[in-house]
Amino acid sequence: MTTPELKPILVFDSGIGGLTVLREARVLMPERHFIYVADDAGFPYGGWEEEALKERIISLFARLLADHDPEICVIACNTAFTLAGADLRAAFPDMRFVGTVPAIKPAAERTRSGLVSVLATPGTVKRAYTRDLIQSFASQCHVRLVGSENLARMAEAYIRGGPIDDAAVLSEIEQCFVEKDGKKTDIVVLACTHYPFMANVFRRLAPWPVDWLDPAEAIARRARSLVPLPDDFEPLNGVDPAIFTSGKPDFTTRRLLQGFGLTV
Repeated sequence: MTTPELKPILVFDSGIGGLTVLREARVLMPERHFIYVADDAGFPYGGWEEEALKERIISLFARLLADHDPEICVIACNTAFTLAGADLRAAFPDMRFVGTVPAIKPAAERTRSGLVSVLATPGTVKRAYTRDLIQSFASQCHVRLVGSENLARMAEAYIRGGPIDDAAVLSEIEQCFVEKDGKKTDIVVLACTHYPFMANVFRRLAPWPVDWLDPAEAIARRARSLVPLPDDFEPLNGVDPAIFTSGKPDFTTRRLLQGFGLTV
C-alpha cells in the first residue's frame, strides 16, 4: 500500500545547527518529508535587539507557513524559541510548534555532584525563560550560565571543514567547569543546536570528563509524539529541500547539505 500524501515537517534554525535535530527527526519519522529553513541572512541571532529579532522571526514564519503548509514546525534554535515561541503560537494558533529549550530538567535529574553548567548563546543566557527553567527544575543544583559570543559561529565554520583554534574554543567553554566543596561540574547542557557538532572538540579540551547533554533526540521525540505514524507507511528516500534566507549559501554549505540529504 502506498502512503497517502503527508504534509512535511518544517525544521527552522538560525543557521546549520538545526541539522543535528533534523538527523534525529528523520530516524524517528521515516515516513515524512522535511523542509529545512536556515535564517542565515539573520545569523548570528546573538547580536540582535530582542524586539527586532522577534518581529523578524514572526514575519518569516508568516511566509513559510503560507508557502509550505507544514504539519508541524520544529524550532531547532534555543535563542529563537525562548524569545519568540509564545508569540509564534499566539500569531499562528492553528500550527503546532515544537520548541528547543535548554535541557535543564534532565540535567538536574542526572547530576550527581549538583554542579551543572548551561553553555548557550548570550541571548539564551539572559532570557527569563531560562531562569524560570532553573527555578522550576534545578533549584537544588548550582547552575552556572555561560553565554558564548563566538561558539555558534565557530561551529558553523567547523562543520564546513574550517580550521579550529583549540585555545579559542577553550576560552569559550572553560567557565563551564566549576569546583566547589570538593565536587566538580559533571554535566554541561549544550543549549544551542550548533554546539553538538563540536562535542568531540569539547571532550578533548575539557579539564575533566563531563556529560555533554545534547537535546536533539528529545526534540525529535517530542515532534514524533505530535505526528501519529500511519498504520501503513513506506520509508521515504530522496532529497528534501533546504531554504536559506540569504538565497546564496556557498559551495561548502551546499556540499554539507548534500550529506544530510538536502538540496537548496
